[in-house]
Amino acid sequence: MTRVLIVDDQQLVRAGVRMLVESTDDLTVAGEAADGARAVELSPRLRPDVVLMDLHMPGMDGIEATALLLSRLPSARVVVLTTFDDDDRLYPALAAGACGFLAKDVEPGAVLDAVRRAAAGESPYSPAVLRRVVARAAEDWAGAERRGVPVHVTEREGEVLRHLADGLSNAEIAGRMHLGVTTVKTHVSNLMTKTGSPNRVRLAVLAIQRGLA
Repeated sequence: MTRVLIVDDQQLVRAGVRMLVESTDDLTVAGEAADGARAVELSPRLRPDVVLMDLHMPGMDGIEATALLLSRLPSARVVVLTTFDDDDRLYPALAAGACGFLAKDVEPGAVLDAVRRAAAGESPYSPAVLRRVVARAAEDWAGAERRGVPVHVTEREGEVLRHLADGLSNAEIAGRMHLGVTTVKTHVSNLMTKTGSPNRVRLAVLAIQRGLA
C-alpha cells in the first residue's frame, strides 16, 4: 500500500485528491497539510511514500518544503503540483529534489498514475510541464554543455533519450522499442552514469541539445 501525503493550501484541492486516492485499492492517504512547514513537521511521523506538493502556499512554499522534507525523509518521493504560471519555480523545485511535476488540470487518472510511477522510482511528468522544465533547464545548462567533455551515446541509447524527452515512462518506452522494462531501466541508468545526469529531466535536456528531440 503506497502512502500519500497531500500538501496544498486549498481545502477543496486536498479533499478532491483524498477522494481520488481513497477510491483505489493500492493507495492510501497518510495525511494532509495546508502549508509547507506543516508538511515538513508531519513527514517523519507519517512516513509517506509519495508527497503531492503544491508550489504556492503561505509561509513556507513548496520548494523549501521539498528540500527540508527530503532531508528528514530521504526515501519519500515528491511530485510537484503546478499551474502554468509556475515556470520560474519548476527548475528550483527539481533542484530541491522533486522527482516529477504534474499539472493541476490533468485528468484524475493521471494523478493516480503519477503517484504509482513515483512510488516505483520513476519520474512522472505532465508532457506540457516537461517541455517547460526542459526549456528552462536547457537555457541554464547550455553554456556548461558547450564546455563539457563529449559523451558517446549509442544508437539505442539515443532512441531512449528521444522517448525520455517526450515524457514517456519506462514501460511506455519498452512498448515503443519492443524491449523489456528491465532493459530500458538499464539503458536509462547507463545514460545517467555516462552523462552525470541526476534525473530524467537532465537526460531530456541532453536530448534537446543534441538535436535528438
